[in-house]
Parts: sequence; structure tokens; C-alpha cells
Amino acid sequence: MQLVEFPEQTTIIAKKQAEYQPMPAHIAPDGTVTCCWKLTPEEVARISETGCLWHQILTFRRPLQPQLLLVDRPEF
Repeated sequence: MQLVEFPEQTTIIAKKQAEYQPMPAHIAPDGTVTCCWKLTPEEVARISETGCLWHQILTFRRPLQPQLLLVDRPEF
């Protein structure tokens, strides 16, 4: 999976943090952060086979924030 740039993005998170992959993102006035991931054909096939997509979140022992995974482009 690769993070991809998109027309509505407003920033790149972790742009200068070598330990993280830079994340093109749209940050809305209400704080909602949206990013886009592109799956490889192999990943698409694996999801089709298993029906599962795993999601890990680095919280650094802070409270977990709500998360939302989408398959359709959200409204900006």
C-alpha cells in the first residue's frame, strides 16, 4: 500500500520525519484528517480472498481517536 497525493490535500504530514512515510492529507476545519491509500494488485486480490483489511494505529499510549475506513471518496 502506498499513500497517494490527491487534489484536495492541504498538507503532507510527517514530511520531514524519516521514521514515517510522508502522508498527503486533507485537514478540514473540524479537524477531520483524510488520506488516500493505493493498493497493489496483490493486495486487492488478498482482500478479495480474505475479506479482511487490518488497521494498526500508533497511539503512543494516548487515548484512541475515532477511525473510519472508506472505499468511496468522501465529500470535502
